[in-house]
Amino acid sequence: MEDAPPSVDVVVVSYHCRELLRQCLLSIRGHQPSFPLKVVVVDNGSTDGTIEMLREQFEWVEVEASNENLGFSKANNRAIRRGTGQYVLALNPDTRFVDDGLEKLIGLMGARQDIGICGCRLVQEDGTFDHAAKRAFPTPLGALAHFTGLGRSSDAPRQLAQYRAPDVESGVVDAVNGAFMLMRRSALEEVGLFDEGFWMYMEDLDLCYRFKQAGWTVWYEPSVTVVHAKGGTSGKYRKARVNYAFHYGMFRFYRKHYASEHSRAMNGLVYGGIASKLAVSLTRGAVNRRIQSLRRRRQRRLARV
Repeated sequence: MEDAPPSVDVVVVSYHCRELLRQCLLSIRGHQPSFPLKVVVVDNGSTDGTIEMLREQFEWVEVEASNENLGFSKANNRAIRRGTGQYVLALNPDTRFVDDGLEKLIGLMGARQDIGICGCRLVQEDGTFDHAAKRAFPTPLGALAHFTGLGRSSDAPRQLAQYRAPDVESGVVDAVNGAFMLMRRSALEEVGLFDEGFWMYMEDLDLCYRFKQAGWTVWYEPSVTVVHAKGGTSGKYRKARVNYAFHYGMFRFYRKHYASEHSRAMNGLVYGGIASKLAVSLTRGAVNRRIQSLRRRRQRRLARV
């Protein structure tokens, strides 16, 4: 008697990204594996016609329309709870399948029962590798090096480049990116879903950390590629609320997992560093958005001449 085919729930959270979401869903249909998928989209209160597009063009997608922006964690959890699949794929709407790799990853996880979360190679629109596809758990030194740019160089020492997990070409890794996270539902039920205290950002890192703590393997598989239009849903320059959420995510992750292991003085330095970076980022973001707005106005005026 043949084994039953795997069951997979694909969960997508959308917010004002109608065209990106459309391309994402078309890529799922275009690279349909040999087993059926249940696709659930939770929309966080979009007003750009996303819901209408979904109902008109994707009748095979299960849609939940929220009247508010629930954030990434809460909306993903809602979608996950709507399914019963053996596996759950949390997929960003700004991603696109370019091969039939999902079937390969399901086969890998079927053969390796220790793998709780599996990620793949992410590439940006121009074909360059998205280094956030695989990550080491952050340390204060590694985070400082990354955000100052010292750790982003290809020849940066290991202790400074840990954000990119340079020692891992394939296989066991600390964390993979929330843009594409294939998860074993039984492991999720054991460890728990996304921490809803993270509104947006760092919830994927937190989930990987908890999986590792519970003894599950997190795996990076570069033979499968997905396009990630990085920043496609949040924009080139983060708005103030999103910027705050990013830095709050860093604060919450450190407080939740690291603070108890360090002195008050060390914790104070870390929290102060996060607050300082937030202040700089908010200022820079406001200036950049203002410049961008002025450029658009100038272009519109020139177009009318």
